[in-house]
Amino acid sequence: MTHVEDELISQPACWTRVAAEAPGHRAALPAPGERVALVGCGTSFFMAQSAAALRESAGQGETDAFAASEFPHGRAYDRVVALTRSGTTTEVLDLLAELRGRTRTTAITADPHTPVRAAADDLVVLDYADERSVVQTRFATTALTLLRAHLGLHTDAVVADARTALATPLPEGLVDSTQFAFLGRGWTVGLANEAGLKMREAALAWTETYPAMEYRHGPISISTSGTATWMLGEAPEGLAEQVGATGALWVPSALDPLAELVRVHRLAVAVAAAKGLDPDQPRHLTRSVILAP
Repeated sequence: MTHVEDELISQPACWTRVAAEAPGHRAALPAPGERVALVGCGTSFFMAQSAAALRESAGQGETDAFAASEFPHGRAYDRVVALTRSGTTTEVLDLLAELRGRTRTTAITADPHTPVRAAADDLVVLDYADERSVVQTRFATTALTLLRAHLGLHTDAVVADARTALATPLPEGLVDSTQFAFLGRGWTVGLANEAGLKMREAALAWTETYPAMEYRHGPISISTSGTATWMLGEAPEGLAEQVGATGALWVPSALDPLAELVRVHRLAVAVAAAKGLDPDQPRHLTRSVILAP
């Protein structure tokens, strides 16, 4: 079993634990009414996108998400929350250093014994969700579960759906697709972006991601009999029929969208195996991006 496989099957247990612990992290996480920015790199940025959309739609306050390297320093925030599995990512550490003394910061990390401990004002440690793999799965979804639980949006049904996602076979013919499109709406646009990243990282797959309503505005033109179009969350009316008319395989969302992402994790491993690739050894990638000074 690869590290990725081992870590993805542990996601339900991690979600259950972090949801139970969420009240203990309340002081380190955004309070209602705060103006908040969530930042990260790669997978962590996409989780930040989802968390920001959830928080704002829940009426908790204006919430933005940025890649750490693209943070708009001219804007004022009450708190900046950084997601960083390794605690060593250069862009995140540089941003936290710039914000020191000006804006309160929180880092959510898997490793407290790294520079992020001293860089952030508050620290949330999810060490039980740390990973050996380069390709993130359980830390990312556990961090997002923490933020969902903090907003009162997590339920036991989400964990049950994740277990279903791990136990249920993937749709027939999905692994043989030559192109994948992942679609989202609202908070699931970030999940769609992350789904595409997982397929590229682990399986070198041709993958595109879009807000679902935007798929009709050009991207649907690439859909053919070799395309799989996977909806994360509720689909816009009529979109499934339009995609089906192209000959593409339509994959509806049958579970909680975060559990659907677990199914995508399984797909990435399966496609990698079909290509003879090792998902633990993605091309040109390292576990943490540390830039030379």
